[in-house]
Amino acid sequence: MRVESKIFLSGVVFIPLGIVYGFLTEWTEWVGFLAMPLLGIMTMFIGIYLNKHSKVIGDRPEDRENGEIAEKAGAVGTFAPWSWWPLALGLGAATCFAGMAIGWWVVFIGAGFALVAIIGWVFEHSRGEWAH
Repeated sequence: MRVESKIFLSGVVFIPLGIVYGFLTEWTEWVGFLAMPLLGIMTMFIGIYLNKHSKVIGDRPEDRENGEIAEKAGAVGTFAPWSWWPLALGLGAATCFAGMAIGWWVVFIGAGFALVAIIGWVFEHSRGEWAH
C-alpha cells in the first residue's frame, strides 16, 4: 500500500499548479484556480489515509518481492449479487447534476431519488434471502 500512498501523495503538486494557473490567467478564470488545489488536497487526504493504513496492516503479499498468489486466496468481502440499487443511485446523481443545468428544483428531486437509493442499498442485506 506504500506505492499507492506515494502515487496519491504526488497529487499534491496540483496545489502550486493551481496558484501558477491563477497567475497565468490573471485571476480571471476561477474554476481552474479553485479546482486544481482542491484536487491536490483530495488526493493528499487519500494518500495520508493509505500511508497510515499501510503502517497498521503491514506489507501485503503484492508489496513483497517473495509474495505468493496463494496468500491472497479466500473470501474478499460480501457483495450483493444482482443489486439494482447502484443503478438507482447513479440515476439519482445524474438527475442532481442535470438539475444544476436545468434548474435547482430538479436537484431536489434527484436528491430524493439518491436518498432512497442509498437507504435501499444500505439495508439490502437486512431483508429477503440475505437477511441476517
